[in-house]
Amino acid sequence: MLYGIAAATAALFLAAVLAALLRVPALRLGLIDRRQRQRRVPLSGGAAVVLATCAVAVVGDRTGVAPLGDGVGVLLVAGGAVAALGLVADVCRLKTRFLAVGTAVAAAFVVPYGETYGEMGGMHGDAWTVVGVVSAAMGVGWITFVALAFRALDHAEGVAGTVGVLTAFGVAACVAVEVMDGLVVLLSVLAAALTGFLMHNWPPARVALGACGSLFAGFLLAAAAVFARAGHDPLVGTGVLFALTAVGAADVLLVTVSRRLAGRPLLRGAPDHLAHRLRRLGLTAQGAAVLLGLAAFGAVLVGVLVHAGVVEVRAVSWVVGGALVVALGLSRVQVYGPPRARGRLYGQPGGPPGGPPRARGRRLGGPDRRARRAPEAQASREAQASRDVREAREAREARRAPVYAPRRQSEGGAHHPESGERRPGRAVSTQVNGSLRVRNG
Repeated sequence: MLYGIAAATAALFLAAVLAALLRVPALRLGLIDRRQRQRRVPLSGGAAVVLATCAVAVVGDRTGVAPLGDGVGVLLVAGGAVAALGLVADVCRLKTRFLAVGTAVAAAFVVPYGETYGEMGGMHGDAWTVVGVVSAAMGVGWITFVALAFRALDHAEGVAGTVGVLTAFGVAACVAVEVMDGLVVLLSVLAAALTGFLMHNWPPARVALGACGSLFAGFLLAAAAVFARAGHDPLVGTGVLFALTAVGAADVLLVTVSRRLAGRPLLRGAPDHLAHRLRRLGLTAQGAAVLLGLAAFGAVLVGVLVHAGVVEVRAVSWVVGGALVVALGLSRVQVYGPPRARGRLYGQPGGPPGGPPRARGRRLGGPDRRARRAPEAQASREAQASRDVREAREAREARRAPVYAPRRQSEGGAHHPESGERRPGRAVSTQVNGSLRVRNG
């Protein structure tokens, strides 16, 4: 117990120091995530969490101070591979589908195939094999889902770190019930590393997890929870797994439903997550992180109590109902801009509800409305044609008129410039009259 506390303390300080030291190199390399318009947040927190967790766990296992036990080393290696994939995604902006495939492959190496639900039901032979394969596939899918959900939780400052620390303590409690000391040590170290990272990620954040740290944390937490529930009742296990990661699941549900209803791509980023909507309702960044942390604490507590057998599995229904209410309620908060047609007709499913004044009748009204507007359009075209004809006639007449036609002056002395006669109201200029006389002959 004392050695575990020492390992967790070392991980906390190491993660805090690495997060501060790696901040400047991340800024110089352009490894940043723009949280606000004029502020750049480096994605160095994930590397700090991964390095601190792996270093303390490996040193503790090699020295015998905090041994990990059988199977935990493979889990740590798979988590490191997922973290490396996330680092590549932070640098090269990989698409989500590649992250999902890579995380699923890593999860396939750590799922406990030997302890299946079919073994608990007394199944043997082919039936036992089928149930084992199905349960393993479900475990792989759940680990992948939770890892990507934790990556989505890194959308705001302080949210991923707070929820990750509380979830790590809850999963560690479930694992401790199953007397898996190696996993308890690993989860304690992970929780401490996330706490050290949270010192720099609390609003206003100076670093962020990025895909590297969020995928790593989500992968380890989900795999440890699957280890804890292996060999137990599948119905209870499903409820416990959901309760342990209820905040991440609610965020994914909210984003999926809102983007689907708005006709937006599911995998394109947008400010439509839990913390974004809470900020729209007037909460501060600190308030949103605290509120989501309290929600995670309540859900994790229910999952731990159900796993330990203190309360019945029906208590999970309260967590499910709360997640649905929150997701549906926050889905009504407006976070998207004005819709764009994107090739869809107005009034069709997935298209915008209205349209420009000229296109609205054409797209929404149909043939009947076009038929009603036909006489008006014909009259407008005839009036425009008549105006064009009149303007063309006036232009031709203007071209025929002389531009300058001076009156021809007589050669009589009365009008000769040398006669000295002046016309009333106008000065007589010898040069001008002489030029006119020469021009007019």
